Amino acid sequence: MEFQRSSGVLLHVSSLPSYGGIGDLGPAAHEFVAFLARAKQHVWQVLPLCPTGFGNSPYAGSSAFAGNPSLISLEILTNWGWINGARIAGLSGRSGAVDFDEVEARKLPLLQEAAGNFLDRALDDDALAEQWADFEQFCRDQAAWLDDYALYAVLRREFKTGAWSTWPKPLRRRDPQALAQAESKRGRAVAIERVLQFAFAQQWEQLRDAAEENGIRILGDVAIFVNMDSADVWVHPGIFELDDDLNPIRIAGVPPDYFSSTGQRWGNPLYRWDVLAAPDPNGLRFNWWIDRIRRAVELYDIVRLDHFRGFEAYWAIPAEEETAVKGEWIKAPGLELFRALEAALGPLPLVAEDLGLITPEVEALRKELAMPGMKVLQFGFSDKGAHTHLPQQFTTSTVAYTGTHDNDTTQGWWNSASKVERAAVEALVGPLANRPVWLLIRAAEASVAEMAIVPAQDLLELGSAARMNTPAVPSGNWSWRAPEKCWTDELAARLAALAEVTDRDNDPLGEPAAESPA
Repeated sequence: MEFQRSSGVLLHVSSLPSYGGIGDLGPAAHEFVAFLARAKQHVWQVLPLCPTGFGNSPYAGSSAFAGNPSLISLEILTNWGWINGARIAGLSGRSGAVDFDEVEARKLPLLQEAAGNFLDRALDDDALAEQWADFEQFCRDQAAWLDDYALYAVLRREFKTGAWSTWPKPLRRRDPQALAQAESKRGRAVAIERVLQFAFAQQWEQLRDAAEENGIRILGDVAIFVNMDSADVWVHPGIFELDDDLNPIRIAGVPPDYFSSTGQRWGNPLYRWDVLAAPDPNGLRFNWWIDRIRRAVELYDIVRLDHFRGFEAYWAIPAEEETAVKGEWIKAPGLELFRALEAALGPLPLVAEDLGLITPEVEALRKELAMPGMKVLQFGFSDKGAHTHLPQQFTTSTVAYTGTHDNDTTQGWWNSASKVERAAVEALVGPLANRPVWLLIRAAEASVAEMAIVPAQDLLELGSAARMNTPAVPSGNWSWRAPEKCWTDELAARLAALAEVTDRDNDPLGEPAAESPA
């Protein structure tokens, strides 16, 4: 679909300076929405909101449908009457990097306590009675994934591993009697998981409402593959390439590239696209993907499809290989899948993450689907062949970035840039005095791209210490948080002036801003 000319900021929810040691959906998120509104930004891009798995990566979630309980605001839960404010005192504050172990050890038990209080009090507390009715409706509406996920989350914690493939055989293979017994034995714990998903959904809806009131659209993210250690694979093993022992036969990744000389071995099980494409009794095909994208458009206004090239062809690595070098490209259903999604869900507001090794076939698929692709300025300066990432080669069907969550910050990139890259940057934007960031932001915003997105770290001109993720490095990622009180009026005014002069003060899904009267 076509988007209006607009701009926004990339900042994951966990990176907000919230109380409790990790960014959440509470006051800091609403303050950020207010900042975006003052700055005349109309897009807030977030990373996947799913519960995270190994390495705390939102791209290795334990569910493609659930929300991350760690992002629930305890402050809002106190306002709801779910937990006394004194119980949440003494948690880590609003500054410093996320300590995921501390969040799991201190915040999550309080969230579970609050959920338990809701279960115990809701039927006898008039103030909670309306929420209880909403909770029951939520459970009915989301039952297709919620019940299985809640049991999975409890078992995962009980067995102290995300590796469901190591659970006792009856549970691993989802024997109906074993599942019923597990649900009965752990009924309260499973109910608490349902309540936490309800709390996440309620707080996210409140934040979405605040964003919509300010003309801000949420640009969300869907990873093409799901984590092996997830409720999705446990519940639907037949749609993945697993052997008789439920272990992956081949796994996902990418061949050697800009980020790694041995490629990236992601470890996700591959889909059995033939099974997914087979029609059900009603003639519907790709049902699991339809459910997944339906869930995504419930959560987000615009959806970025991570690793879009994998919908045309994907890199299949034998599971026993230790690197991604010995893989092969396998054709994916491509247009066939997206036509099934459109038939079931209607026109979809999708953006293609088409970075990396992009073939003419991938480009043709993106254009056939009328999806904007991505360009990253940092990639454009190494040699002439990279100039597709520079503004003079952009088309309108583009989302332009200074960098993404997988890049160094722009200031960090500049600090380690080669002489060739530095000379190319200065040739494009002029003398820099070692401060290239805002000149490159201006280059992205002034381009013809439909959308221009700037990572929050670049707005703040932060160096490499603020980098969100380094691909192919398994630890030390995802923990950056914005400093307290960084969303200043001065920064908002600077960004608003740029949005105005580059004609980006528009709703990406609505009408362009009206011209000021002469």
